[in-house]
Amino acid sequence: MPIYTKKGDQGQTSLLNKQKVWKNSQRTTAYGTIDELNSLLGVVVAEIENSEFMIHDSEFKNRIISIQNDLFHIGSSLANPDSDKVDINLLEKVKDFEKNIDEMTAQMPPLSAFILPGGGRVGSLFQFARATARRAEREAVALFQKEKIQENILVYLNRLSDLLFTLSRFANYKENKKEVIWKKS
Repeated sequence: MPIYTKKGDQGQTSLLNKQKVWKNSQRTTAYGTIDELNSLLGVVVAEIENSEFMIHDSEFKNRIISIQNDLFHIGSSLANPDSDKVDINLLEKVKDFEKNIDEMTAQMPPLSAFILPGGGRVGSLFQFARATARRAEREAVALFQKEKIQENILVYLNRLSDLLFTLSRFANYKENKKEVIWKKS
């Protein structure tokens, strides 16, 4: 079976309930941005595996892969306007994120000012993922304002961006990469 169907050649796609929508609809934009974030996290995992990255424990990588799986569940939910359910407990995931954020933050120097995205390659990629997660959150909010979606998706995406920010800082900390403070003037 070929990967191409030619059914989307006129700018429309079918949702999971078989409804046809324009590819730039708010729903497709929301789950498309989730897909972009998921792909970017795949780049982060590849960079961790193929670099001199200082954190070579499987727990760190597995945490990201778990998030990628979550994002597939969320994307599937957003691609089905007939359901506002997600096959995973998003609030449990949020609690895990908060625990991870607190554990990593306790190991690092306190943050006293805004920092610019950067540092090492992995830290920078996490910042890029954080910004993409924020965009995914904005797109999900726009969809939520128009249609029915699982409300906890918004909570999950908000906390995910906090986790990705912390992972960026933690990666830079572990690799002894300097954080650049934002200068107001």
